[in-house]
Amino acid sequence: MMASSYRDCKAWIAEGLPLSTSSNEACKLYDAILTQYVKWRNDETVGGFEGCMSAIQAADPNFVMGHVICTGLDLVSTGSSTRLDERLASAVRRTVELANSQVISPRERLHVQAMEHFSHGQFTKACNIWEDIMVDHPTDMLALKFAHDGYFYIGAKNQMRDSVARVLPYWKPHQPLFSYLKGMYSFGLLETNFYDQAEKVAMEGLALTPDDAWSVHSVAHVYEMKAEVDKGLKFMESREKDWQVSDVLASHNYWHWALYFIEKGEYEAALQIFDSQVFRRCKATGSMLDTVDASSMLCRLEMEGVCVGDRWRELLQVTRPHTDDHVTLFNDVHFLMASLGAKESGTSQRLLEGLQELAKEPGENAQHQMAQAIGVPMCQAMMEYDQGNYNQAMELLYPLRLRVVNIGGSDAQRDVFNQLLIHAAMKSENKHHQKLGRCLLLERDALRPNSPLTGRLMKRSLALHN
Repeated sequence: MMASSYRDCKAWIAEGLPLSTSSNEACKLYDAILTQYVKWRNDETVGGFEGCMSAIQAADPNFVMGHVICTGLDLVSTGSSTRLDERLASAVRRTVELANSQVISPRERLHVQAMEHFSHGQFTKACNIWEDIMVDHPTDMLALKFAHDGYFYIGAKNQMRDSVARVLPYWKPHQPLFSYLKGMYSFGLLETNFYDQAEKVAMEGLALTPDDAWSVHSVAHVYEMKAEVDKGLKFMESREKDWQVSDVLASHNYWHWALYFIEKGEYEAALQIFDSQVFRRCKATGSMLDTVDASSMLCRLEMEGVCVGDRWRELLQVTRPHTDDHVTLFNDVHFLMASLGAKESGTSQRLLEGLQELAKEPGENAQHQMAQAIGVPMCQAMMEYDQGNYNQAMELLYPLRLRVVNIGGSDAQRDVFNQLLIHAAMKSENKHHQKLGRCLLLERDALRPNSPLTGRLMKRSLALHN
């Protein structure tokens, strides 16, 4: 039986969030899955995500919100495509059929609709429905967290911030998971450049819950965006014991730690984190977050002139099975980094052609609709760069630079494309491109003053003009 600390049928009713099941066990398991999702952590005392997911099906096979949370989490992890994965597609269908065959609350019905939209790549539509839920039910943490992730996937920074701001006043400090709203709000604040407020709010979250890995992650971003490298290194180290237990986010936090070392030009230290943490975890979990981080990190190191050896080939073993997924463009461009890095031109070509095909298909999948305008030219630019055709890479990438935000991810994650653009500009034989590279570096320097990485690139850029 589930531990008593989790909410049963009565407790959910008392919260104003009744669940349509008579099984107390199912209600508690729903709470246990939700709690692990919010904490970014498999809790082995309840059997982790997997254990809870099979137990909730057993406790009440017809519990609609049980299906919503399990299938929703599968979808939000973006590791498989309903186009290709029949198991996932049928889980979505089963949830919809169950919802249609019984009397459930309007809130639960909206949850089913949002999940269905998300499964078709309609992330904005899904987020709009989660927001609708929160108008009447501001303490529905599942709607809030799904919306937070959904906005992240479409680069909707203001909404990521404001969807938390509009519900925060309705939450009371004694409510379960209250403190985790701080980290979520902080992340939205920092993505919209309110760095000082973001740091303050994240620190409030950490004062309440020292092992809140998302608040730690938010502070890591702040120090990176302000190029306060030594502060960041000290912070990550001093809190490592707290956040490394959040196994779902730990690799990403180690990635942030390694970025400070890359910023400082301490490449051996960065590679050591890559080997001992980032890639080790990526290989073990196959999680998309871990995989894109590993790809991005090797790409950044190579741009800095570091030889990464066989690491690309090993990483390709993880990314190659996802070549045809095309769940998000953000994932696609990171898989492409791995196939280009491993010199696996067949896989690179296949990824690009698959994306070109989907871009032509009429359909409601917003990621595929965006492929023509952003995804395909980005992939082509990366391939041109890889071939040493820096002029072409520049011609393709430069017009996209203000639209890259639409592929999702954080400013820190998307920075790899800013760096790629600057490198392409500096390596291009075109004098105008070289001057443009210098302009981009001045822009970068104004946004995050005193960045050692920008300083190194500036030196190279000046050498070109002499």
